Amino acid sequence: MIILLKKGADAHQVENLKNLLRSRGVEPHESVGSMQTVIGCVGDVAHLDPGILEALDVVEQVQRVQEPYKAANRKFHPADSSIDCGGTKIGGDGFGVIAGPCSVESEEQIVAIAKAVKAAGATLLRGGAFKPRTSPYAFQGLGKAGLDMLSTAKRETGLPIVTELMDFADFDHFGDVDVIQIGARNMQNFNLLKEVGAHTKKPILLKCGMSATLQELLMSAEYIMASGNENVILCERGIRTFETALRNTLDLGVVTVLKHLSHLPVVVDPSHATGHAYMVDSVSVAAAAIGADGLMIEVHDNPPQAKCDGAQSQTPEMFAKTMSKIKDVRVLVGKWKEGGL
Repeated sequence: MIILLKKGADAHQVENLKNLLRSRGVEPHESVGSMQTVIGCVGDVAHLDPGILEALDVVEQVQRVQEPYKAANRKFHPADSSIDCGGTKIGGDGFGVIAGPCSVESEEQIVAIAKAVKAAGATLLRGGAFKPRTSPYAFQGLGKAGLDMLSTAKRETGLPIVTELMDFADFDHFGDVDVIQIGARNMQNFNLLKEVGAHTKKPILLKCGMSATLQELLMSAEYIMASGNENVILCERGIRTFETALRNTLDLGVVTVLKHLSHLPVVVDPSHATGHAYMVDSVSVAAAAIGADGLMIEVHDNPPQAKCDGAQSQTPEMFAKTMSKIKDVRVLVGKWKEGGL
């Protein structure tokens, strides 16, 4: 349920309304927009009578939200959310580029790549310390040592860190991490989602599962938000289909749909979507053009020798060229939005 307030609503009356909702076991979330102020109701609202609420002086209209996701719903929060990721914004007017290797392999490697991607314009550094791998014999990451190396790269460059949390038992080691990634395989690990929702306010980069529907993705975001953490960023990385030419099938129309349904920022991962470095450039440009709030691109200084995902990793030189194109496209998109083209 969402409650639309009248323009110029008295602050004292609004607070009384919130207290009324809390007394009925419903948590109110106020969203102040340029045209409308909305109170979203999280909890069991079946017992709330819209007619009684609409009789209050401050209430313009009460609407029931039909979709099962509430907090992630754009009806609940009409304005785009802008998430602060260690000093850089993703969403709203903020466009984030998360770049770095699939996995941290050494301190020298991660520091060198961090410097290269920052020079090219990246705003956040990615790197896996804990790696979910299909084979138990494949490289599983360096664990806490990898996190320490990411922290060194952060000190050297100032780039905020994005890395994956697989098991909440490792959460205490993530103190220096700025954005916690929940990977595609864990998108519906509901216990993990509830834990990161309840125990941290750090931004959560939630990657879409490899066979998930958009509603399932939004419901997973809802788990995090309903548990107390509203700082969620959605990440589209393609889904598994019958096609074998690409690692996954990426439908960029998903960006438009998600931004229509939800106020949460949407980031696109062209590396995992395509599985081939030569495709990353054009898909990144297309994602920026269609309105994505950011990109997550794998970059490795020596892809043939990478311990994982070398085939889809750009070299620093390739990444710099891609960033140049992205900047040009975003300038054009900005002019188009302003009616200048």
